[in-house]
Amino acid sequence: MSDAIRRTRAVDTSNWGEEPPRWIALLADEVRATNRKLAGERIGVSRSAVSLALANRYPSPSTESIEKKVLLALDGLNCLAQQLTISVEQCRDYRTRPAPTHNPMAMRMWRHCQTCPHNPNRQGDDQ
Repeated sequence: MSDAIRRTRAVDTSNWGEEPPRWIALLADEVRATNRKLAGERIGVSRSAVSLALANRYPSPSTESIEKKVLLALDGLNCLAQQLTISVEQCRDYRTRPAPTHNPMAMRMWRHCQTCPHNPNRQGDDQ
């Protein structure tokens, strides 16, 4: 097989109605870009949970748990330091990297990340 990612059947979100919730649209886009197994690994759920969520047949009375996982892993954040919309993953990677002492502009941005509201480990100015 020439593709590194094994594609599976088409993604069908029609059981969600005309306009699926944002988290379902994000999940469907991720599955289209990769597959159900890889999307599940990225958000921290099983392949079958991804399929059930997309089909609007998730067995739990509430989809809140999987919804939070999808949004955490796949939704974009407005990065105040870069003035761009970036993924949660990019945000985490940028703020947890070592301080870029070789570049003053990158250091200013990195310092901003350390006190950013998106950073769960943010350090206040009083520390």
